[in-house]
Amino acid sequence: MIKQNVFLLRVGFLGFLFLSVSSCQCDRADSTKNAPLSAEETLVNKGRLVYQANCSACHNSNVKMNGSQGPALFGSSKELLTAKILDGVYPEGYAPKRSTGLMPKLPHLKNDIDALHAFINAAQ
Repeated sequence: MIKQNVFLLRVGFLGFLFLSVSSCQCDRADSTKNAPLSAEETLVNKGRLVYQANCSACHNSNVKMNGSQGPALFGSSKELLTAKILDGVYPEGYAPKRSTGLMPKLPHLKNDIDALHAFINAAQ
């Protein structure tokens, strides 16, 4: 009797698991959703994560809108991002959108500048 109950519990759990997984797949009518991401999409996704973790608190979660401390970043060049993130300065000849000078250097993002640039300038 106990073995039969354990067996029924396992079958029930497997049935539940199967239905859960199969119902998730039903939502994916578009076959492109299952396609692997391109290198550019992967870079943009990485940039999104880096931006959300390091930039959005001051610059706004929407890169096209000004933040509480920092300006909108949409359209920023890689040169600008590199100069501000690594050295805390503006590139020569650049006119800052704000004069507060609050942004700290973020040298730990050195290897993420390409991803940030891709995300910030992706069509949204």
